[in-house]
Order: sequence, then C-alpha cells, then structure tokens
Amino acid sequence: MARKEFQGGQLTCSFCGKSQREVRKLIAGPTVYICDECIRLCTDIIDEEAEREAPGREPGKLPSPQEITAFLDQYVVGQTNAKKILSVAVYNHYKRISNKATAGEEGVELQKSNVLMVGPTGTGKTLLAQTLARMLDVPFTIADATTLTEAGYVGEDVEN
Repeated sequence: MARKEFQGGQLTCSFCGKSQREVRKLIAGPTVYICDECIRLCTDIIDEEAEREAPGREPGKLPSPQEITAFLDQYVVGQTNAKKILSVAVYNHYKRISNKATAGEEGVELQKSNVLMVGPTGTGKTLLAQTLARMLDVPFTIADATTLTEAGYVGEDVEN
C-alpha cells in the first residue's frame, strides 16, 4: 500500500481506485492518496459510530430545571437554594446555545450570565459542579486558586 498509484499516468485514490479526473479533489499523503468522496464516506462512518457510542441523553433533549434539580437531589444533601439556582443557570445556558444555533442574525439574543459559588470548605460547591458535569456529560476540571487569594498570596501586597 506504500506506493504511488498511477492509472494511465493519472494519480488514483488509494481507497476506491478512482482517478484524479473522476473526483473533485485528491489529497496526497506521504505514500497514499485519498479522494473527497472517500473522505466524506469516512466522516459519515465516524459520525455514525460516535452517535452510537455516545452515552447519555439524546442530543436535542434539554432537561428542565426541575429534572436537573431532581438529579442533583439524588447526590447532594441540602443546598436546596444552590441546586435551584444552578439548575436554572444550566438550563438557560443550554437554551442560549441551542437558540444561538437555530436563530439567525435576526433572532433574539439571550444574555449570558455567570454563577459564582462561594462558601467555606466542605459545603458541596465542587460536588454540585461535578454532579452537573456528570449529568450533562461534559468535561470537568478542578484548579487550585489559592495562589490568587489574599491568604495564599506571596509578594508585596494583594493589590500589586
């Protein structure tokens, strides 16, 4: 397979055998060629497999704030107000994203809002965020911000 394929002086796709004249685009690799049709076919195959393998909810289904709160209730004890606020914020975020994708230039723009969770150690801030990430099947990262706080600051003064 590690050879240039010629057919009557024409380069050919290493996968389907079509000549350069039969396809719109023929892309050359170090030792192979692939046409735009084979690329499209491969993309379709990968997309289909990704849809089958993707766990979680169906792509178009947006959970309601009540469903999000109920899910959080299964894992987090207390923090009722925080769970409600986060549920509505997550719902609005996803609604904003889906609206942005479907609405054109003339559509109504939904404003983005942020949520800042502040509280003592052990109150469940990280658990709430991790549980939401698990439910929504999105990545979650934890970063140490103690170097950004006054107590963890090293130097002249926090304001500098």
